[in-house]
Amino acid sequence: MNKQIQVGILGFGTVGSGVIRILKDHNAKIRQVTGEEISVKKVLVRDIEKNRGKISEGIQLTTNEDEVLADPEIDVILEVMGSIDSAKMYITKALKAGKHVVTANKDLIALHGNELVALAKENQCDLYYEASVAGGIPILRTIVDSLASDNIQQVMGIVNGTTNFMLTKMTNEHQSYEEALKEAQELGFAESDPTNDVDGIDAARKMVILTRLAFGMNVELDQIETKGIRNLKSIDIETAKKLGYRIKLIGTAEENNGGVSVSVGPILVPEAHPLASVQNENNAVFVVGAAVGETMFYGPGAGELPTATSVVSDLITVAKNIRLGTTGNVFNSYQHETKLMTDEEILSKYYLSIEMNDRTGLFLELTKIFAASDVGFDKIIQEPIEGGMAKVVIITHLMNRKQEKEILAKLKKADDMNLLIHLKVMEG
Repeated sequence: MNKQIQVGILGFGTVGSGVIRILKDHNAKIRQVTGEEISVKKVLVRDIEKNRGKISEGIQLTTNEDEVLADPEIDVILEVMGSIDSAKMYITKALKAGKHVVTANKDLIALHGNELVALAKENQCDLYYEASVAGGIPILRTIVDSLASDNIQQVMGIVNGTTNFMLTKMTNEHQSYEEALKEAQELGFAESDPTNDVDGIDAARKMVILTRLAFGMNVELDQIETKGIRNLKSIDIETAKKLGYRIKLIGTAEENNGGVSVSVGPILVPEAHPLASVQNENNAVFVVGAAVGETMFYGPGAGELPTATSVVSDLITVAKNIRLGTTGNVFNSYQHETKLMTDEEILSKYYLSIEMNDRTGLFLELTKIFAASDVGFDKIIQEPIEGGMAKVVIITHLMNRKQEKEILAKLKKADDMNLLIHLKVMEG
């Protein structure tokens, strides 16, 4: 008779309940796939008295984490409680106790992943975190397993469902930023304090993880150029549509000449590009490999069952490793010296919206600013606005980041010109 694998879960919220539901509903299939019986023994909760219905039947609930972490019968810990400090402390205890760990905590993995990976290896424990990026999309395992033989050149994608939902509303229903945020909060897609989502912080943390796995490089959050969507106006979204683009919050990691560049921000995506059609709270990750070419992975980026599916898939991998006696595995075994691309190596086209006095000769001064940095225009729209002013929208030719910085500095100093917004433009 096979040994039963006992599981302890930290957290009984949305994802925790989804994990238990999947383990119960798909028990027969999971038993066949793993050759093991997997059962949840204990769950750490905040409130034992809370009514959780039939889903909690047969499971011991506790408010004391040590009753889960120190239980000698528990083989695997699933951390789905969120937070950073508490989760790190609990996972550290679990690994030191020789327990395998599966977590959905992208903040923890982005900030402390290397430390936890080293601890897992030291204690011959498995550590997996597929659910930390893009919810139900198996992008991490795809990168480290399915694309292991390829040389990945670029990973970019929509990895924050909240901002994609808001941008969808702003694009398709002409909502303002404030209206879209309010609806996202009412539907539970955005927190009461949406800072991490709308300022690009959540996406940046996910890009830390994707960069680590795709390129073997450890990029810090402060090394990622990060912009959010707070300053986006409906007029910019409408102008982008007229020009054949959709604005999406995109995380990008690309490698060139042994260096990597990572950024997060609103980007004008050509209508024909697959990422332009990703709607609502869905996520998508676009991967370019030297051999495979372009591939895209699309699906729900959050939610009870999609995220729980990724957690249980990691648990199944751990169960197989336990059965085969091959534990001590982590996602990011590929490591490479971290090198950042220089400003001269980082290339992009840009969208700039500039408010200026509508007087003779001022447009010539504007063109001279760009010409001095050897940057040309791909598209130009000039429209008069009230008060003797004009708005000029420019899409530049490809330029490097050094040129971008020069132009922005000159526009800031220029009389009678006010840069309203500047965004990257994805090449078609």
